[in-house]
Amino acid sequence: MNLIPMPQITFISTIHKEIGKCNADELYKIINKLSPDVIFLEAIDDTYTAYEKFLFSNHGQYHRKLEIAAIQKYNHNASFQYVPVCENSLSEAFHKKVNFVCQNKELQKLIDNFNDLAYKNGFEFLNSLECINHQEEMRVLESRIFNNHEMDKIIKADIEAYEKPMMRNILSYCSKHDFSSAIFMCGAAHRKSIIEKIEQSTNEKPRDLKWSIFDN
Repeated sequence: MNLIPMPQITFISTIHKEIGKCNADELYKIINKLSPDVIFLEAIDDTYTAYEKFLFSNHGQYHRKLEIAAIQKYNHNASFQYVPVCENSLSEAFHKKVNFVCQNKELQKLIDNFNDLAYKNGFEFLNSLECINHQEEMRVLESRIFNNHEMDKIIKADIEAYEKPMMRNILSYCSKHDFSSAIFMCGAAHRKSIIEKIEQSTNEKPRDLKWSIFDN
């Protein structure tokens, strides 16, 4: 009797715009090595429009979003299903907070340091404990700068409302479709909480699905 292998999803932390070694060519190499049948992406349906697909297929024009450009490169030599998993964008309150706190010189120094590490070390850095620690340090400082407990709670709730549907949509797709290998690409700022959600989903609802965390 032939046993059907358990489908596997590899979670990869990314960045949305090219910066140094974090570029579409390097991400393509990772994707190509994993050879996924399905690619889940932190994106809404409108992120990759029919017109942009036309520009790529007819004129070879790559997308401005790093992850989609890498997916397009993978499309040259592989057949796969692209699945955007976001239901909504981050809230206006979140963007207002970012614009406010990023005026702080201490935070800007941390952001510049993070970007420098991403520039030099690429996806190896984005998929590391060091990356998580940098993001946590920035979040602690953001909360201290903002100094508004109620707004902080609202923004954390907004982020949770942004992340939960991604996991729900991935699990829903898995329950309805057969595949062997998949990847889920999501911005590095969400790395810690997405890993926690993966662990929680595995513990609460065991299913014939194996997750792995890409750490290069």
